[in-house]
Amino acid sequence: MTGPALKPARLAAADILRVGAVGLRARRARVVLSALGIAIGIATMVAVVGLSTSSRADLMSRLDRLGTNLLTVEAGKDALGREVKLPKNAEAMVERIGPVQQATATGQLDARIRRSDVVPEEQPAGVTAQAVRTDLLTALNSRVAKGRWLDRAGERLPVTVLGAVAAERMGITEPGEKIMMNDRYVVVVGILGPVELVPNLDRMALVGFPAAQRYLGFDGHPTTVFERSPDASVDDVRAVLARTVMPGNEGSVKVSRPSDALAAKAAADKGLTGLMLGLGAVALLVGGVGVANTMVVSVLERRQEIGLRRAIGATRAAIRLQFLTESLLLSALGGVAGAALGAAATFAFAAAQGWVAVVPLWSLGGGLGATLVIGVLAGLYPAIRASRLDPTVALHAA
Repeated sequence: MTGPALKPARLAAADILRVGAVGLRARRARVVLSALGIAIGIATMVAVVGLSTSSRADLMSRLDRLGTNLLTVEAGKDALGREVKLPKNAEAMVERIGPVQQATATGQLDARIRRSDVVPEEQPAGVTAQAVRTDLLTALNSRVAKGRWLDRAGERLPVTVLGAVAAERMGITEPGEKIMMNDRYVVVVGILGPVELVPNLDRMALVGFPAAQRYLGFDGHPTTVFERSPDASVDDVRAVLARTVMPGNEGSVKVSRPSDALAAKAAADKGLTGLMLGLGAVALLVGGVGVANTMVVSVLERRQEIGLRRAIGATRAAIRLQFLTESLLLSALGGVAGAALGAAATFAFAAAQGWVAVVPLWSLGGGLGATLVIGVLAGLYPAIRASRLDPTVALHAA
């Protein structure tokens, strides 16, 4: 009389994990080195995505604060290549455009800027001068870092406000000091903070239109007009600005949107992010090859163990599952470490830059998911090879 047919025993999930972990614990140095390749790849990808996202979030925040509705009109050249001048009443002409909320202007000055009269005239300070209207600061959403801005009285006096870079180049740290414009001393009444929308103003010494005309020979023609209008009307205003300022000669002026430069920076950052993600993927691939190599060597070293397990009843499927589990655990170890390192790098760098750190959850989830795929692919061949070992041959292996 025959008894019931015997069925192969099946390991519980917890047992499978324990068996897989035993192989890793026995070869810790090799496991750490193999996991390091995975960790570097995942850390690179998470950090790149996190830093790119944090940078763009900071840029978008700055754009929201500065506004994207600022347009500029600049004097250019006519068809014969000659320099043109904007009309003296260019601001008033722009203000007549219905949606325009504010218009202001600056004018380039031909003035030599020196720290004092002991500095030779032929030794430039790397600072230029511009005449400005008193409402320029409001139009650009900028601020004075030290001192004060030009008011109705100050715009008529021989005083100046320096841009942040200009003050540094001139060695001016506090308002109240004097510099020379041509052969006249002028008093520095303020130092601007960085002007993000119009960074060339950072290198300027700014004086009022009336003072520039009275003391510096300014002819009163603006070289740049700034205007703000509602966001919904920006494109419509942009379409008519050139012919409004220079009727019949609109091709001689250039209309631009300063915020476009910041938006272009975001686009460039996005392209660089793609490149860095590609490098991270290469590092991850190299890590996967390292895992596969570790698992193949592990199979060769553990033939007697495999033969013994097969001899006492372990099925081929159980052997395959054991080595696949080892490969997955090895990859997961590198993936978790890499995700943690990438997130930590993002938070540290963002804090140093003064950004709000943003680490998208999809980057963490995608990174960990990629490690599992790498683990399966890297462990599949070694697992199949291990399951096909003949128990007798494996037990007698040296």
